[in-house]
Amino acid sequence: MLSLAHPWVLVLLPLAWLAWRPDGTPPLRHSAAVVLMPHDPASTVLDVALKLTAVLAISATVVGIGGPFRPEVPIDRVGQGAEIVLVLDRSRSMDQGFAGAAGVGPAPTSSTGPEALDYYARLAGARSHERDSKGLVARRLLAEFAARRPDDRFAMVSFSTVPMRILDFTQQPEVIQAAIAAGNVGRGLSETHIGSALQAGLSAFEGRPYTGSRIVLLVSDGGDQLDPDMREHLRQLVRKHRVGLYWIYLRSLNSAGLPHDGDEPPSNPEAVPEVVLHRYFESLGVPYRAYEAENPTALQKAIDDLDRLEKQPIVYHDTEPRRDLAPVAYGVALACVLLLITARRLEVRSWA
Repeated sequence: MLSLAHPWVLVLLPLAWLAWRPDGTPPLRHSAAVVLMPHDPASTVLDVALKLTAVLAISATVVGIGGPFRPEVPIDRVGQGAEIVLVLDRSRSMDQGFAGAAGVGPAPTSSTGPEALDYYARLAGARSHERDSKGLVARRLLAEFAARRPDDRFAMVSFSTVPMRILDFTQQPEVIQAAIAAGNVGRGLSETHIGSALQAGLSAFEGRPYTGSRIVLLVSDGGDQLDPDMREHLRQLVRKHRVGLYWIYLRSLNSAGLPHDGDEPPSNPEAVPEVVLHRYFESLGVPYRAYEAENPTALQKAIDDLDRLEKQPIVYHDTEPRRDLAPVAYGVALACVLLLITARRLEVRSWA
């Protein structure tokens, strides 16, 4: 479809017929010698073609002045990915470091000797690498994760005391990267309300057609005691929107961590918020997977596993942006003018 920014300019189109007016050259039909000349169809065709070229040049110029454009067009695309809501903890504890260092190996039996020196060197390097806060490392790795998944649509919620809807679903990489990086500004608050954050994240799917895999990715270093009303409300939302849930638990230094299969349950599990939250997520009846990350290496492995699992076909709606067609019209007019100038230079103006 073609639209014009200034349609009133089309009233100038009749000017194009000025190309058919006589050019002022005295007609040769009054010369007696012309009667003896045979009819030349090629000259007639060339004359008509040049006049049509002049008509096209004027018409294209008028249309270009009118500002032609192709309006934005909604289209459907098919890719490999998911609709992902990032729910990122911005509490004060996320400004602290991880629980342990990765890749240093077991401690040596002796505090002296080459093995001990090598161990302490690796430990110092790991601690230096992990000096960054959990929040900073998580956002850096999530930014890399988003950058290598061009078919995904991302939304984002940041939370501590209250949730903040930072980003609605988009596929624009610059916007996604800016939203992830924005959480590194300032310091977080002391409280963590995961229930309200999950509610805000799930509400991002409200009114959206189901076109493929949907997940909520919770990145937090703590748990939450949810009241019965919030538990039931979240249960209804995850089932209504058919959402899978991933939790990357960033373990702090004094945290007991999440229970694993075969582990002995804690003596008082109801007093450990992350254990309570983990068991509640398991009871939701939707796809759920938890990762415990005590260092950047474990966090990277969790994100890589998520990247591997969530690559299902997804149909997403996109919009081809408006396209300005004025340069095309001016290009056609310029080509016609150059053709007319060339024909004018080749024209024989006098006879020997």
